[in-house]
Amino acid sequence: MRQCRVDAAAKNIMTENPLSIGNLRCGRGQPLLIVAGPCVIETEELTLSIAEELKRIAADLDLQLVFKASFDKANRTSVAAFRGPGLEKGLAILRRVKESTGLPVTTDVHEPNQAAAVGRTCDLVQIPAFLARQTDLLLAAAATGRPVHVKKGQFLAPWDMKHVVDKLVSGGCRRVLLGERGTFFGYGRLVNDMRSIVQMQALGAPVIFDATHSVQEPGGLGAATGGNREMVEPLARAAVAVGADGLFFETHPDPDAAPSDGPNMVPLDQFPGLLRRLLAIRRAVENIESQGAEN
Repeated sequence: MRQCRVDAAAKNIMTENPLSIGNLRCGRGQPLLIVAGPCVIETEELTLSIAEELKRIAADLDLQLVFKASFDKANRTSVAAFRGPGLEKGLAILRRVKESTGLPVTTDVHEPNQAAAVGRTCDLVQIPAFLARQTDLLLAAAATGRPVHVKKGQFLAPWDMKHVVDKLVSGGCRRVLLGERGTFFGYGRLVNDMRSIVQMQALGAPVIFDATHSVQEPGGLGAATGGNREMVEPLARAAVAVGADGLFFETHPDPDAAPSDGPNMVPLDQFPGLLRRLLAIRRAVENIESQGAEN
């Protein structure tokens, strides 16, 4: 599409690709990046236990992993829904995760005044999809000096994320990740157009496919968001085959008992098998690409 054409020299000046996140690398020519963790911080004990298991999985599979958990779910459907421990306590728990596991960590920022504190603790700042166009929030995230991962709004075309990249670059951030997590299709449904991955990569930034939020059914449970976790793996397989630079998953030891996004999350004991299958697809894609380069 015409809207997606970006001058190659210009995009290299705008953004770094590949880019660094702590001691990890993401983007062109780099191994697949995994961002994973529970939807929300429930307790310190549970968060640390999930992080330790993810560290073990990452070591066993020799993959790059950033730990993710939210200190506040500010966009819950119901005012009575569990939101998390809040900024101060949540960031303290994320610091414990870093100290205990050595994993880089990330979390959502919902308000500009949260960004500086998040940047002091987290290796990657994440902007939720609903807030992808909020200029003040993007500029505050850019000012942290950390790489910034912005999920494409469910209401945005992939080429419209160019303006998100422009805002971050204008704020001094050249380490930009863009996230694909589905597009509204009528009421209470999301669909994924896998072309979005390629189209956003054309903007010069690595693209992360959010496999678990892509299967959400907003408001599907009345006062809470529903979802269909059985569709997580098929969509993640497609994203890897298309060439996504990384994958985002929410995972939990008992998703059905989780206070947020349970229907979408991958059971933690099933996560290693899922990742092994996706890494096999990734290796096949890399082989095809290397054969194409030789020809």
